[in-house]
Amino acid sequence: MLLKNVQEWTLLLLIFGLIAAIGNWIGYSVFPLAALPGMAVLIVICLAGLILQHVLPVNIPSVAYIGIIGILVSMPVMPGSEYIVKWTENINILALATPILAYAGIAIGRSWTDFVKLGWRSIVVAMFVMVGTFLGSALIAEVVLRMQKII
Repeated sequence: MLLKNVQEWTLLLLIFGLIAAIGNWIGYSVFPLAALPGMAVLIVICLAGLILQHVLPVNIPSVAYIGIIGILVSMPVMPGSEYIVKWTENINILALATPILAYAGIAIGRSWTDFVKLGWRSIVVAMFVMVGTFLGSALIAEVVLRMQKII
């Protein structure tokens, strides 16, 4: 069962990696071959986190394992961390977020019945979260830009 999951995760991560590499190329002018080592590192880290979540008996989400692994392998005291940091510098975070958010949108779109079950209150909360995040970001940007005397 785990082997089948690993195969599915690998395929999904490779598809995400390919889409993110193309987005990184189009949006940030980083040629996909330059981003390939960093993308491979990120895929391996994600795969390791997904496997750990299923192998270890502790009930911790895979995203926590992925974050911990990513932090550990990029720490300056770890051998090879300078290469990992150098390789992943070529990948913009927004290029990674685009395929993930698209997948989430497709997943929600396929299960409108589950979305409807959440009720109107969750839509109101989501709108407040988005507006609050936008206004908070705008406020922080305004303060920082004024402190730097850019505006």
